[in-house]
Amino acid sequence: MLPDADDLPELLLDLAVPHEDINELVARWRGVTQDPDTLGLLADCVEEVFRESGDTDRTAGLDALLTSAPAELADILPVFVFLAALPRTRADQRARGIPAEVTRRTLADLGRHIAVHRRRHGRPGVQAWRWLVRHFRGELYQLGRLQFERARLGRRTAPVLAAAGLDAAPGTPCLDLHIPDFHGPLTPSACDRSLALAREFFARYHPADRPVAVLCHSWLLDPTLRRYLPADSNIVRFQERFRIAREDGEPADTEPVQFVFGDPDLPVAELPRRTSVERAVGDHLRAGGHWYIGHGWFPFQPE
Repeated sequence: MLPDADDLPELLLDLAVPHEDINELVARWRGVTQDPDTLGLLADCVEEVFRESGDTDRTAGLDALLTSAPAELADILPVFVFLAALPRTRADQRARGIPAEVTRRTLADLGRHIAVHRRRHGRPGVQAWRWLVRHFRGELYQLGRLQFERARLGRRTAPVLAAAGLDAAPGTPCLDLHIPDFHGPLTPSACDRSLALAREFFARYHPADRPVAVLCHSWLLDPTLRRYLPADSNIVRFQERFRIAREDGEPADTEPVQFVFGDPDLPVAELPRRTSVERAVGDHLRAGGHWYIGHGWFPFQPE
């Protein structure tokens, strides 16, 4: 059952949607749910969110459906798809026994992405909707400062872990760690707490997974950052948790620009220098350097 428009404001606030976007989303929700064609498209999209698919192109069907939507709904329809999917996600997680607070904080990432969209485009919407499918399918959870995604080792990473003595082969369960923005400093104590929560959470609610390691793929693991940041900085101390899984040769210069400044297309010459991280990202690029995605791992040992 779709949420009623009168109930939508409270629902949106529970999902951390910015207050300034509430009225517009409610007004447009009324229009979408009163149009039979768009309502049918919305129902098809929700089915695709929960459709089991292979390891690749798991959002291909949803991608095709959203692409077929009218142009005026391009940015905002994904928001409505997740609102329509919310009752099923909540029911699935209740059936598994997952605490409602974990579900709420995980799904509040929708509001964070709406805030990111407004920061860049000045209006409500979601661009990274493929990312949010993980949350609504029960594949990713916000546990304290960090997010943990249920995953499996690939053919490149598994031999590295096996060589280090882990019982690891392609397809072995692992966890992918993600660092959402707008969640405060990446302090060692906050990371320790998140890892403790993850060990307890996955042992209790996904006991069959038994992940052998935590993996992270992020520009925050680029060792170049150590040239610009002090040794006791949160980012450098975060890097020290990881062993190198592999190295990439292709630059990813837009990654830090997007995550630090909010827009990957900003001119490098005009990037602000207000914080140590902003100075590191901008100064390195202005000096002709490049940024790379780092790939790290450490053993995950459930208590």
